[in-house]
Amino acid sequence: MLNALSIRDFVIVEELDLEFQAGFTVLTGETGAGKSILIDALAFALGERGESDMVREGCSRAEVAAEFRCGPALLGWLTQFGFADAAHDAAATGAAGPGTVLVRRTLDASGRSRAFLNGSAATLGQLRELGELLLDVHGQHEHQSLLRPAAQQQLLDAHGDLHEPVRAVADAFAAWRSAARAREQAEAAHDQAAADSEQLRQLVDELNRLAPEPGEWERIEAEQTRLAHGAALVEGARLALETIAEADDAAQPRLARSATRLQALCAFDQRLVPVLEALASADVQLEEACRQLHQYLGNCEPDEGRLAYVEERIAALHAAGRKWRTVPAQLPALLETSHIRLASLADSQDLERLRGAEAKAAARYQLLASALSDARQRAAEDMGRDVSRAMQELAMTGARFAVRLLPTDATASGRERVEFLVSGHDSGSARPLARVASGGELSRIGLAISVIAASANLVPTLIFDEVDAGIGGQVAATVGRLLRELGKSRQVFCVTHLPQVASCGDHHFAVRKTSEAGSRPVSSAEPLLGNARVQEIARMLGGAQITKLTEQHAREMLTSR
Repeated sequence: MLNALSIRDFVIVEELDLEFQAGFTVLTGETGAGKSILIDALAFALGERGESDMVREGCSRAEVAAEFRCGPALLGWLTQFGFADAAHDAAATGAAGPGTVLVRRTLDASGRSRAFLNGSAATLGQLRELGELLLDVHGQHEHQSLLRPAAQQQLLDAHGDLHEPVRAVADAFAAWRSAARAREQAEAAHDQAAADSEQLRQLVDELNRLAPEPGEWERIEAEQTRLAHGAALVEGARLALETIAEADDAAQPRLARSATRLQALCAFDQRLVPVLEALASADVQLEEACRQLHQYLGNCEPDEGRLAYVEERIAALHAAGRKWRTVPAQLPALLETSHIRLASLADSQDLERLRGAEAKAAARYQLLASALSDARQRAAEDMGRDVSRAMQELAMTGARFAVRLLPTDATASGRERVEFLVSGHDSGSARPLARVASGGELSRIGLAISVIAASANLVPTLIFDEVDAGIGGQVAATVGRLLRELGKSRQVFCVTHLPQVASCGDHHFAVRKTSEAGSRPVSSAEPLLGNARVQEIARMLGGAQITKLTEQHAREMLTSR
């Protein structure tokens, strides 16, 4: 359950710290005071989209923090995602009490937000997933969604706790469609695959015989260039060797004579020593050059036979490249991809295997969808009975609610379409909700469904945001009583304008908006006890002018609840 909520610079809230208890809590205040902003702040903390205009005007950052008491499901989730240790550390440092989780989210003026769970960074996806375990919000605009078939199906599935079967059916349907597409594509491509297979087989056979190797084209081109210029290479190497060491005026002997002469002159001038050392180094380099030239000439005899083979190989690679419309260097890659495509085409022609896989996937879907249909039928009967009973309590005497399942073609959500039906009296036939419900009736039916759905929901905290709009009188008193009963097993919050609902709360917070001259409006909230609560109920009854009569009426409402 929600223990505490802290808000800083969020919309028109400057600074607000609230603590909450179990049971039924009501939030009241004038229109525009910011009652729903508290709900919006809580939703923001639990991963709802954040916009830059949520940051209070003139401020650089908004921050919302909420502390929740952990149940078994929440502790399991924290352990799964690695936040259990963070929860222990937070408790040890006093950031949160034992058995609690602290959710904090910030939003700067540029629209960038950051989220934390017990001080550790968290993603918005994790916050939203956590929020599904913590609370369920029923908004005032949800009644209109009752007219949509998709919303009706979601409500039925939630009432019957059918989330896992629904997910299993969706997964089975996706697997079935995937198998069907594979089979359809294989059948459509069968003739083309046969033609492609023959051409690919010819290509693979020819290239297998040619056996091009990766990098061969670059190597053989370099070798052909070398062999074609073999005579020039040998002549040049021999001339260089003669010039360095073997000719009468070769460089190496002349260098030696110069070194000998300078050696003698160094006795007269030591500045010639570096020159002598440089000549010695040059002699070593020339000696190494001679050695490498001898080695090169020893392995560089022209090989006419090898040159003929290399040129023949280049011609063969060129011809294969032209035939298969690629450059010679890409022939090895073409051979490899052709092997893969040939194997793939062979797989695609295995129609019997693909048909068998499709049939197996279809059978699994039908089995799961049939079980889901049975479960939905049971849930429909339960929901019709429960909502009909709630409608009687909401001054819709004799009205009946039913859920009809209409068979459809197989879909990801099952083999039926959900339709809500309602009749205005015992003898009347049930008709689709969209065709018979007035605005006021729709609000009451929606409220009945919300209360019934909330009863079936296992989340610890339920929030009703002005779901009692459009009702009043004894019906409003009944709504308050229903929510108070629900508060005995859950933590329930209700934003309301109705004194009949507000007087049923176990706890009461008043939300006020103040605006001094020249300053921005500020929203605040405070718990109401004793006479302060009487005054608030009286205000809701009589408006700005509170009389002794309205005060007396307010006291009676609070004592008789």
